[in-house]
Amino acid sequence: MNKQVLVAALIVMIAVTAGGVAFAYWRGTGHGNSSGTTGTAAPLTLSPATPSAALYPGGTTSVALTAANPNASSARIGSLALDTSQGIGGFAVDAGHSGCGTSTLNFATQTSDTGWTVPAKVGATNGVLPITVPDALAMGPTAANACQGASITIYLVVGS
Repeated sequence: MNKQVLVAALIVMIAVTAGGVAFAYWRGTGHGNSSGTTGTAAPLTLSPATPSAALYPGGTTSVALTAANPNASSARIGSLALDTSQGIGGFAVDAGHSGCGTSTLNFATQTSDTGWTVPAKVGATNGVLPITVPDALAMGPTAANACQGASITIYLVVGS
């Protein structure tokens, strides 16, 4: 019987030792250093917007533009705002209608509940999204007769 007790004690000792080693392995902590870099996203580009239909004094119309994405992942546009650094306060009128002042034009910052998602660049081709913003451009009722038939350009920037 002494031999059986010795074998049993040896088995218990091995089990306890193995359990302790396993516990120490899983509970062990360590430390180390790591580093990584992220790429820099290139800005989206917007084509100049144009009215989708004729614009009359006191009226509104939609504007159409195209957003291009040079990045490898899709990008979201939260809003579109007038780029007052271009043209005259963000607007331009064709040279044949130089008597058409832009002071009666109005573009309010446009937002969308879901925004606009511009697809990612694929290979060498930028992701492109045509955008139409309904009733975004207004012409005041005092617009000059010189504005009849004018081609209007609206310069926009990406908001948040």
